[in-house]
Amino acid sequence: MADGTETGSSGPRLITDGEWAGWRSWTSDPFENQSGPYYFKEEADGSVRSAFRAEQKHMNGGGFMHGGCMLTFADFCLFSIAHRVLEGGHSVTVSLGGEFLGPAHVGDLIECTGEVTKAGKSMVFIRGLIQTGGNPMMSFSGVVKRVARRL
Repeated sequence: MADGTETGSSGPRLITDGEWAGWRSWTSDPFENQSGPYYFKEEADGSVRSAFRAEQKHMNGGGFMHGGCMLTFADFCLFSIAHRVLEGGHSVTVSLGGEFLGPAHVGDLIECTGEVTKAGKSMVFIRGLIQTGGNPMMSFSGVVKRVARRL
């Protein structure tokens, strides 16, 4: 499960140089640190765009992006899309489902956009679309639950 913590030192950090200057990323999730890095930024219209550059480590034996990588990125995107709704709290993924629609290759820019479809007191419902070069790769939807931080 991804950790959407927004408070303290584990909130998203601003990237200040390189290809991802102006984007944000969480560094508090060991699995995402290993499998990513993944980034997000707010667009002028308030929507959120998430992205990463496909590397060899993201590919399967056939040379296409591994489905597990797409699902991991989709999980990251649940939290980036809903980060303003989740701000100031701790949350975990409750469910995540998706449909694989197309491939990606090493070097491709992988992008995701989406929306919060409903934000309740404890549950937030999100959907998104992952693409590369304007071609859909995966559509997904998921639910994130706000939880009290464990000591």
